[in-house]
Amino acid sequence: MDFRLTKQEQQLKEMYEDFFRNAIKNAPDIFKRGGGFEATFSDDEGFAFHRKMATILGEKNWLSLPWPKELGGSEASIMHQLIFNEAREVSRCPGYDFHGCAMFAPTLLVFGNDDQKKRFLPPIARGEVQYCQAWSEPDAGSDLSSLQTSAKKDGDNWVINGQKVWVTAAHRADCMFTIVRTDPESTGSKGLSYFYVDINSPGIEVRPLYYMNGAHVYNEVFFTDVRVPHKDLIGGEGNGWQVTMATMNFERSGMGFFSTGKKALDRIIDYVKTTRRNGELLSENAFIRQEIGKIYASLEAGTMLAYRVGFTQASGDMMAAASAASESKILGSEISRDISDFGTKVLGLHGMLEESDATPLLNVIEEYQNSVGLTIAGGSNEIQRSIISWMAPLNMPRWKLVNPATVKK
Repeated sequence: MDFRLTKQEQQLKEMYEDFFRNAIKNAPDIFKRGGGFEATFSDDEGFAFHRKMATILGEKNWLSLPWPKELGGSEASIMHQLIFNEAREVSRCPGYDFHGCAMFAPTLLVFGNDDQKKRFLPPIARGEVQYCQAWSEPDAGSDLSSLQTSAKKDGDNWVINGQKVWVTAAHRADCMFTIVRTDPESTGSKGLSYFYVDINSPGIEVRPLYYMNGAHVYNEVFFTDVRVPHKDLIGGEGNGWQVTMATMNFERSGMGFFSTGKKALDRIIDYVKTTRRNGELLSENAFIRQEIGKIYASLEAGTMLAYRVGFTQASGDMMAAASAASESKILGSEISRDISDFGTKVLGLHGMLEESDATPLLNVIEEYQNSVGLTIAGGSNEIQRSIISWMAPLNMPRWKLVNPATVKK
């Protein structure tokens, strides 16, 4: 098997890399720490740059590469999209609304009706709107099917009441997609429905959830008699779980983990090549060389897995895509944790400092603090392992709780 890019694909890769390499040079100083959600959504200047870049990417039709042309896309191949994703992620350049472009739009292309596609997709393609994802609840995180936020039909509208939590970028968003319970008699994954919601609708209250360092990325969102038009129900009443599972698969393709991981590892390699400790270059230390080799191999394997997810989704085999996406999410989040942990060890005592001239890898401690959350956010890795076991080719039975009193001796 030949893993090399074709000549045309290599030219695309170089074009995107050159563009993002130059674009990030104009970013605010906060992006020099590595970018990410904190730089984009917590900082006013950072968010303004994100919106500016979104407009530029929209004008180039780069936010909607694989979509149909009549909906603002370019009908590009999945390989083209993956090359774009990798170049953008390596640069950590903002402007790409992950929730809108990578989650809601693909879901809408599969489950939305013609009216919904015509209303919602073009603004995303032009970079005009910012989305957020309102799924988790105080008592429904990894076990999302236990959610209690409800919607009742009232004429041509649905009236939503309840609370969502850990909603990334809700304070910056124009729109959201959410899943709520539309059948009050239902339990588990039955009776759920998936909605588009204008976040400026009356009855929506957004409350910040601050990081320990004061950064504002996450939010609580409260719904009090929020009226949503029936025409904004995506995928039909009661089909919310099926639609949500598809959105999760799009979310978990995982290229970002591996692209940003490669850049982080490159910074560590540059550091160990030029830093001496006890008279010896760190790059000559056997433990450090071994760890770099292990991480590099994992990143290469992860990149191939992320490409596999994309190709499997494009083939239409969504059951296989679900399993592969969960594999990519587990590997990517755990590699990110390993890289930041390794970086702090390489820096020694300096690895505990957030801001210092003595800390050349400025964002290592920040990424270290975030790394544990990556194994939980988007569906905990324990849940991902269960999904892998349930799906083909393993097809293992689902576990269930057994009352010991009912077991025959």
